[in-house]
Amino acid sequence: MALLPVFASGAASAEPIRLVDAVGREVVIAQPPQRIVPIFASNTELVAALGLSERIVGVEAYTRFPPEVAGKPLVGGRLGFSVDAIVAQRPDLVIVTPARQAMHQLIEPMSRLGIPVMVLLSRSVAEVMSNIRLVGRAAGLEARGEEVARGLEARLAEVEARHPPGPAPRVLMITGRLGNGLVLVARADTYTGDAMLKAGGRHALERTVVPQVSPEAIIAADPDVLLFASRQDELDALIAQPGWGLLRAIRSGHVHLVSRAEFLIPGPRTVAGIEKLASLLRAQPVAAR
Repeated sequence: MALLPVFASGAASAEPIRLVDAVGREVVIAQPPQRIVPIFASNTELVAALGLSERIVGVEAYTRFPPEVAGKPLVGGRLGFSVDAIVAQRPDLVIVTPARQAMHQLIEPMSRLGIPVMVLLSRSVAEVMSNIRLVGRAAGLEARGEEVARGLEARLAEVEARHPPGPAPRVLMITGRLGNGLVLVARADTYTGDAMLKAGGRHALERTVVPQVSPEAIIAADPDVLLFASRQDELDALIAQPGWGLLRAIRSGHVHLVSRAEFLIPGPRTVAGIEKLASLLRAQPVAAR
Protein backbone atom coordinates (compact mmCIF):
# COMPACT_ATOMS: atom_id res chain seq x y z
CA MET A 1 0.00 0.00 0.00
CA ALA A 2 2.76 2.46 0.89
CA LEU A 3 4.37 1.97 -2.51
CA LEU A 4 1.45 3.38 -4.47
CA PRO A 5 2.17 7.09 -3.86
CA VAL A 6 5.78 6.55 -4.93
CA PHE A 7 4.65 5.05 -8.22
CA ALA A 8 2.04 7.73 -8.73
CA SER A 9 4.50 10.55 -8.23
CA GLY A 10 7.13 9.02 -10.51
CA ALA A 11 4.89 7.54 -13.21
CA ALA A 12 5.23 10.48 -15.64
CA SER A 13 9.01 10.15 -15.86
CA ALA A 14 9.28 6.36 -15.55
CA GLU A 15 10.57 4.33 -18.48
CA PRO A 16 8.11 1.83 -19.98
CA ILE A 17 8.39 -1.69 -18.62
CA ARG A 18 9.40 -4.13 -21.36
CA LEU A 19 9.36 -7.89 -20.95
CA VAL A 20 8.87 -11.11 -22.91
CA ASP A 21 6.01 -13.33 -21.77
CA ALA A 22 5.75 -17.13 -21.72
CA VAL A 23 4.82 -17.41 -25.40
CA GLY A 24 7.58 -15.11 -26.62
CA ARG A 25 5.51 -11.94 -27.04
CA GLU A 26 7.08 -8.61 -26.20
CA VAL A 27 4.88 -6.81 -23.69
CA VAL A 28 5.27 -3.06 -23.16
CA ILE A 29 3.66 -1.50 -20.09
CA ALA A 30 3.75 2.30 -20.07
CA GLN A 31 4.07 2.57 -16.28
CA PRO A 32 3.68 0.31 -13.23
CA PRO A 33 0.08 -0.94 -13.49
CA GLN A 34 -2.38 0.11 -10.83
CA ARG A 35 -5.45 -1.73 -12.22
CA ILE A 36 -4.75 -5.41 -12.95
CA VAL A 37 -7.15 -8.06 -14.23
CA PRO A 38 -5.62 -11.53 -13.61
CA ILE A 39 -7.57 -14.19 -15.47
CA PHE A 40 -7.74 -17.48 -13.50
CA ALA A 41 -7.14 -18.17 -9.83
CA SER A 42 -3.46 -18.96 -10.36
CA ASN A 43 -2.66 -15.54 -11.79
CA THR A 44 -4.67 -13.82 -9.07
CA GLU A 45 -2.63 -15.65 -6.44
CA LEU A 46 0.63 -14.59 -8.09
CA VAL A 47 -0.40 -10.93 -7.98
CA ALA A 48 -1.60 -11.26 -4.38
CA ALA A 49 1.66 -12.96 -3.33
CA LEU A 50 3.43 -9.71 -4.17
CA GLY A 51 1.13 -7.79 -1.84
CA LEU A 52 -0.86 -6.25 -4.69
CA SER A 53 -4.39 -7.47 -3.99
CA GLU A 54 -5.61 -3.88 -3.90
CA ARG A 55 -4.57 -3.44 -7.54
CA ILE A 56 -6.78 -6.33 -8.70
CA VAL A 57 -9.92 -4.83 -10.27
CA GLY A 58 -11.52 -7.93 -11.82
CA VAL A 59 -11.41 -11.72 -11.51
CA GLU A 60 -12.99 -14.74 -13.17
CA ALA A 61 -15.83 -16.63 -11.51
CA TYR A 62 -13.80 -19.51 -10.03
CA THR A 63 -11.31 -17.37 -8.13
CA ARG A 64 -11.67 -17.94 -4.37
CA PHE A 65 -8.33 -16.86 -2.91
CA PRO A 66 -7.14 -14.69 -1.28
CA PRO A 67 -10.24 -13.64 0.67
CA GLU A 68 -9.72 -9.95 -0.11
CA VAL A 69 -10.55 -10.51 -3.79
CA ALA A 70 -14.05 -11.72 -2.93
CA GLY A 71 -16.57 -9.32 -4.34
CA LYS A 72 -14.30 -8.03 -7.09
CA PRO A 73 -16.12 -7.55 -10.42
CA LEU A 74 -16.43 -10.75 -12.46
CA VAL A 75 -15.07 -10.71 -16.00
CA GLY A 76 -15.74 -14.29 -17.06
CA GLY A 77 -16.30 -17.91 -16.13
CA ARG A 78 -16.84 -21.37 -17.56
CA LEU A 79 -18.38 -20.11 -20.80
CA GLY A 80 -15.64 -17.64 -21.62
CA PHE A 81 -14.53 -14.10 -20.91
CA SER A 82 -16.19 -10.78 -21.54
CA VAL A 83 -14.09 -8.16 -23.29
CA ASP A 84 -16.66 -5.55 -22.32
CA ALA A 85 -16.53 -6.55 -18.63
CA ILE A 86 -12.73 -6.40 -18.63
CA VAL A 87 -12.58 -3.04 -20.40
CA ALA A 88 -15.16 -1.64 -17.96
CA GLN A 89 -12.60 -2.07 -15.17
CA ARG A 90 -10.13 0.22 -17.02
CA PRO A 91 -7.19 -2.20 -16.59
CA ASP A 92 -3.63 -1.24 -17.38
CA LEU A 93 -2.55 -4.91 -17.38
CA VAL A 94 -4.37 -8.19 -18.11
CA ILE A 95 -2.68 -11.48 -17.18
CA VAL A 96 -3.90 -14.66 -18.91
CA THR A 97 -3.02 -18.29 -19.59
CA PRO A 98 -3.99 -20.40 -22.61
CA ALA A 99 -6.58 -22.32 -20.56
CA ARG A 100 -10.24 -22.17 -21.68
CA GLN A 101 -9.16 -20.16 -24.74
CA ALA A 102 -8.50 -17.07 -22.61
CA MET A 103 -5.34 -16.14 -24.48
CA HIS A 104 -6.99 -16.47 -27.89
CA GLN A 105 -10.15 -14.64 -26.84
CA LEU A 106 -8.45 -11.66 -25.25
CA ILE A 107 -5.08 -10.79 -26.79
CA GLU A 108 -6.39 -9.37 -30.05
CA PRO A 109 -9.20 -7.14 -28.68
CA MET A 110 -7.08 -5.94 -25.75
CA SER A 111 -4.20 -5.11 -28.09
CA ARG A 112 -6.51 -3.08 -30.33
CA LEU A 113 -7.52 -1.07 -27.27
CA GLY A 114 -3.93 -0.55 -26.15
CA ILE A 115 -4.27 -2.69 -23.01
CA PRO A 116 -1.14 -4.80 -22.33
CA VAL A 117 -1.73 -8.56 -22.04
CA MET A 118 0.86 -10.87 -20.47
CA VAL A 119 0.62 -14.65 -21.00
CA LEU A 120 1.92 -17.06 -18.35
CA LEU A 121 2.46 -20.82 -18.49
CA SER A 122 2.87 -23.14 -15.51
CA ARG A 123 4.36 -26.40 -16.76
CA SER A 124 6.68 -26.94 -13.78
CA VAL A 125 7.29 -25.66 -10.28
CA ALA A 126 10.31 -23.75 -11.60
CA GLU A 127 8.08 -22.03 -14.13
CA VAL A 128 5.72 -20.97 -11.32
CA MET A 129 8.72 -19.35 -9.61
CA SER A 130 9.60 -17.62 -12.88
CA ASN A 131 6.03 -16.35 -13.13
CA ILE A 132 6.34 -14.69 -9.72
CA ARG A 133 9.45 -12.88 -10.92
CA LEU A 134 7.77 -11.92 -14.21
CA VAL A 135 4.68 -10.51 -12.50
CA GLY A 136 6.99 -8.59 -10.17
CA ARG A 137 8.75 -7.04 -13.17
CA ALA A 138 5.45 -6.24 -14.87
CA ALA A 139 4.22 -4.51 -11.71
CA GLY A 140 7.37 -2.42 -11.37
CA LEU A 141 8.39 -4.43 -8.32
CA GLU A 142 11.20 -6.61 -9.63
CA ALA A 143 13.01 -6.75 -6.28
CA ARG A 144 9.83 -7.80 -4.51
CA GLY A 145 9.20 -10.56 -7.05
CA GLU A 146 12.76 -11.82 -6.58
CA GLU A 147 12.36 -11.77 -2.81
CA VAL A 148 9.14 -13.77 -2.86
CA ALA A 149 10.45 -16.30 -5.38
CA ARG A 150 13.71 -16.81 -3.49
CA GLY A 151 11.87 -17.35 -0.24
CA LEU A 152 9.74 -20.08 -1.83
CA GLU A 153 12.77 -21.65 -3.52
CA ALA A 154 14.57 -21.77 -0.17
CA ARG A 155 11.67 -23.75 1.27
CA LEU A 156 11.80 -26.14 -1.70
CA ALA A 157 15.55 -26.61 -1.22
CA GLU A 158 14.96 -27.48 2.42
CA VAL A 159 12.40 -30.11 1.42
CA GLU A 160 14.83 -31.63 -1.08
CA ALA A 161 17.64 -31.69 1.49
CA ARG A 162 15.45 -33.80 3.77
CA HIS A 163 14.57 -36.49 1.22
CA PRO A 164 15.39 -39.88 2.76
CA PRO A 165 18.05 -41.99 1.05
CA GLY A 166 17.09 -44.81 -1.25
CA PRO A 167 14.48 -45.20 -3.99
CA ALA A 168 11.46 -42.92 -3.73
CA PRO A 169 7.97 -44.38 -3.28
CA ARG A 170 5.80 -44.74 -6.39
CA VAL A 171 2.99 -42.21 -6.10
CA LEU A 172 -0.20 -41.63 -8.05
CA MET A 173 -2.49 -38.63 -7.61
CA ILE A 174 -6.13 -38.76 -8.72
CA THR A 175 -7.52 -35.30 -9.46
CA GLY A 176 -11.07 -36.16 -10.48
CA ARG A 177 -13.57 -38.74 -11.77
CA LEU A 178 -15.39 -38.91 -15.09
CA GLY A 179 -18.88 -40.24 -15.69
CA ASN A 180 -17.61 -43.04 -17.94
CA GLY A 181 -15.68 -44.69 -15.11
CA LEU A 182 -12.31 -43.19 -16.00
CA VAL A 183 -10.37 -41.08 -13.51
CA LEU A 184 -8.15 -38.05 -14.00
CA VAL A 185 -4.56 -38.33 -12.79
CA ALA A 186 -1.64 -35.93 -12.44
CA ARG A 187 0.72 -36.56 -15.35
CA ALA A 188 4.49 -36.43 -15.00
CA ASP A 189 4.79 -33.60 -17.55
CA THR A 190 2.69 -31.13 -15.54
CA TYR A 191 3.53 -28.78 -12.70
CA THR A 192 1.42 -30.99 -10.40
CA GLY A 193 3.49 -34.00 -11.41
CA ASP A 194 6.66 -31.98 -10.85
CA ALA A 195 5.41 -31.00 -7.39
CA MET A 196 5.03 -34.69 -6.52
CA LEU A 197 8.67 -35.27 -7.47
CA LYS A 198 9.77 -32.25 -5.44
CA ALA A 199 8.02 -33.80 -2.44
CA GLY A 200 10.10 -36.95 -2.76
CA GLY A 201 7.90 -39.28 -4.77
CA ARG A 202 8.21 -40.84 -8.20
CA HIS A 203 5.44 -41.46 -10.68
CA ALA A 204 3.69 -44.82 -10.70
CA LEU A 205 2.31 -43.96 -14.17
CA GLU A 206 5.34 -42.18 -15.55
CA ARG A 207 4.50 -42.62 -19.24
CA THR A 208 0.88 -41.47 -19.13
CA VAL A 209 0.32 -38.94 -21.94
CA VAL A 210 -3.37 -38.21 -21.28
CA PRO A 211 -4.95 -37.38 -17.92
CA GLN A 212 -7.82 -39.86 -18.31
CA VAL A 213 -6.94 -43.40 -17.27
CA SER A 214 -8.90 -46.51 -16.40
CA PRO A 215 -9.12 -48.00 -12.92
CA GLU A 216 -7.54 -51.12 -14.45
CA ALA A 217 -4.43 -49.11 -15.42
CA ILE A 218 -4.11 -47.81 -11.87
CA ILE A 219 -4.56 -51.28 -10.38
CA ALA A 220 -1.90 -52.60 -12.77
CA ALA A 221 0.50 -49.79 -11.77
CA ASP A 222 -0.13 -50.61 -8.10
CA PRO A 223 1.32 -47.41 -6.54
CA ASP A 224 2.87 -47.40 -3.10
CA VAL A 225 1.01 -44.20 -2.21
CA LEU A 226 -2.38 -43.11 -3.58
CA LEU A 227 -3.31 -39.41 -3.36
CA PHE A 228 -6.74 -37.96 -4.00
CA ALA A 229 -7.25 -34.24 -4.61
CA SER A 230 -10.84 -33.95 -3.42
CA ARG A 231 -13.12 -34.67 -0.45
CA GLN A 232 -13.16 -37.66 1.87
CA ASP A 233 -16.64 -38.79 0.80
CA GLU A 234 -15.54 -38.87 -2.86
CA LEU A 235 -12.43 -40.83 -1.93
CA ASP A 236 -14.51 -43.32 0.06
CA ALA A 237 -16.89 -43.78 -2.87
CA LEU A 238 -14.01 -44.33 -5.27
CA ILE A 239 -12.11 -46.96 -3.33
CA ALA A 240 -15.35 -48.81 -2.56
CA GLN A 241 -15.58 -49.66 -6.27
CA PRO A 242 -14.70 -53.24 -7.28
CA GLY A 243 -11.01 -53.92 -7.66
CA TRP A 244 -9.64 -50.90 -5.81
CA GLY A 245 -9.07 -52.95 -2.66
CA LEU A 246 -6.34 -54.82 -4.53
CA LEU A 247 -4.06 -51.77 -4.43
CA ARG A 248 -1.14 -52.09 -2.01
CA ALA A 249 -1.60 -48.40 -1.12
CA ILE A 250 -5.11 -49.13 0.15
CA ARG A 251 -4.12 -52.36 1.89
CA SER A 252 -1.22 -50.65 3.68
CA GLY A 253 -3.13 -47.47 4.58
CA HIS A 254 -1.11 -45.20 2.30
CA VAL A 255 -4.10 -43.36 0.84
CA HIS A 256 -4.32 -39.63 1.52
CA LEU A 257 -6.30 -36.56 0.63
CA VAL A 258 -4.39 -33.57 -0.69
CA SER A 259 -5.52 -30.00 -1.22
CA ARG A 260 -6.78 -29.10 -4.68
CA ALA A 261 -5.78 -25.49 -4.04
CA GLU A 262 -2.20 -26.54 -3.30
CA PHE A 263 -1.71 -28.99 -6.15
CA LEU A 264 -4.09 -27.90 -8.92
CA ILE A 265 -3.63 -24.11 -8.80
CA PRO A 266 -0.06 -23.28 -9.87
CA GLY A 267 0.91 -20.61 -7.38
CA PRO A 268 2.76 -19.96 -4.12
CA ARG A 269 0.49 -22.29 -2.14
CA THR A 270 1.88 -25.24 -4.10
CA VAL A 271 5.04 -24.96 -2.01
CA ALA A 272 3.00 -25.57 1.14
CA GLY A 273 1.47 -28.62 -0.54
CA ILE A 274 4.92 -29.95 -1.41
CA GLU A 275 6.05 -29.49 2.20
CA LYS A 276 3.02 -31.35 3.54
CA LEU A 277 3.35 -34.20 1.06
CA ALA A 278 7.07 -34.53 1.75
CA SER A 279 6.37 -34.77 5.48
CA LEU A 280 3.71 -37.40 4.80
CA LEU A 281 6.04 -39.49 2.64
CA ARG A 282 8.79 -39.31 5.27
CA ALA A 283 6.40 -40.26 8.06
CA GLN A 284 5.13 -43.30 6.17
CA PRO A 285 8.15 -44.81 4.42
CA VAL A 286 7.29 -47.30 1.72
CA ALA A 287 9.54 -50.12 0.63
CA ALA A 288 10.35 -49.33 -2.98
CA ARG A 289 10.22 -52.14 -5.56
